[in-house]
Amino acid sequence: MTDIAVEPTEADAGLVTRPQPLGVFGLPLGYLLIPAGQDTDAARAALLAGCLPEVWPERMTAHRHAYLGDRAAALAALTGDDPVSRYNRFVLDPDGVSPDVVRAGLGGLGVLVDVVLFALGRSDAVPDADGLDGELAATVLAVAASAAVDAHAPIEAVAILDKAAQTATPVSRALAGVLAGAAAGLCRDAGEPSAVGRFERALTLLGGADGLKVARAELHLAAAGVLHEQAAQRPELMPAAIPHYHSALQLIRREDAPLLWASGHADLATAYLTMPMVEASGQLRLGIAAQSLRQALTVFTRDEHPQRWASVQLNLANSLVYTPSRHREENLVEAVEIYEAVLEARDRETDPSGRARVLANQGNVLAHLGVFDQAKAKLYEARFLFEELGDTDAVRSVRGVLDEISREGAR
Repeated sequence: MTDIAVEPTEADAGLVTRPQPLGVFGLPLGYLLIPAGQDTDAARAALLAGCLPEVWPERMTAHRHAYLGDRAAALAALTGDDPVSRYNRFVLDPDGVSPDVVRAGLGGLGVLVDVVLFALGRSDAVPDADGLDGELAATVLAVAASAAVDAHAPIEAVAILDKAAQTATPVSRALAGVLAGAAAGLCRDAGEPSAVGRFERALTLLGGADGLKVARAELHLAAAGVLHEQAAQRPELMPAAIPHYHSALQLIRREDAPLLWASGHADLATAYLTMPMVEASGQLRLGIAAQSLRQALTVFTRDEHPQRWASVQLNLANSLVYTPSRHREENLVEAVEIYEAVLEARDRETDPSGRARVLANQGNVLAHLGVFDQAKAKLYEARFLFEELGDTDAVRSVRGVLDEISREGAR
C-alpha cells in the first residue's frame, strides 16, 4: 500500500513525518512518535502497515524496547531534549515531565498529550478532533469512542469508531482495521446482526499486518464465536465458523498467546463435534477434534484452569466414544478414565447436573465395554441425581440403558 501524505502544520513541521503509526499497536508503542528523517522512514512505513521493521534504526531504539515490553530500557534510550523525545518520555513515564511542557513543544501534535492522559486514566477530558485529519483525527476519535463506552453508549461509540476507521483508511489500513475490529466487538456484545460482517471487514483491512497476528487471530475467533452461537438456532451457519478457527490457529503459535491458542483449538473441536455426521468426512472431523482437544489440554491444566480443563476433557472423552477407530476398545477405556477424572471435579453438592451427565456418559461407555456391574453403579447414581433435579427426559434415557444391560445379562 502507498500511504497518503498528510501535510504537517507549521508548528510541527520538521518534528515528524506524517502519517504516523498512531494506535496501530497498543500502548506504549502505539503512541510513540517517530522522529523525522530518511533513516526512520522505512520503519515508519512498516509500522503503519501493521508490520515490524526489518531493521530498527538507532534513533528508534526506544520504540524497539517498548515493543518488547522493556520500559526501563526504552526510557534509557531517550536521551534527547527535543520535543519528540520529551513526548515519548512522557508516554513511557507521565510523571517524569510536565504535560504542559510537552504539549507546548509539539504544536499541532499537542493533542496527543491529552490522548495519552485519557488512555492512562489520568484525565476524563475528551480531546476534540475538529480541524484534525488522517491518523491524528482517527486517534482522537478513538478516545471519544472509549468515552462513549464508559458512558454506556455503545451505539454512539460504534458510530464514532466507524468515522475513525473511515478517516484512517487512506493513511493506514492497519489502523482502520484495528478501529473497525473494536466497533465489531461492540456490535457483538450488543447482539447486532452486523457483527460478523464487521469482523470480516476488519480482517480484510488487516490483511498482511504481520505484526498484529495475535490481534487478527482474536478477530477470527470472535467472528467464529458469533457464528458458533448463532448455529445453535441455525445449524447451517456452523460450517462458516470453521475457516475462522483455522485461520486463527494458522496465525499464532502456543508461545505467542497460550490461552488464545488453546481456546481456538477447544472451540474448533466443539464446532466439529456438534456438526452432524452426514458424510464420510465427518469421521475425519472427529479425529481432528480429538487432536485439537489434546492440544488445548497442554494449556488448560486442572490446576490453573479447572473449568476449561473439565469442559475440554469431557469433549475429548465424547470424541473418543464416537470416533470410528481400529483401536475402539482402547479409546473407550481412555474415555472411562477421563470421565472418572472429571467426576473428581464435579461435586454432587455444587454441580449435581454436571455430575449426573458425566456419570450417565461413563455408565453408557462401561456398558459398551461389557463392565456391567460398574456401569450399573454409575447409572444408578446418575438416575438418582436426575430424579432429584426433575429431569424426566434424562431419567428416561438412563433407564433405557439400564434396561439394555438387564437384557444383555439375561442372555
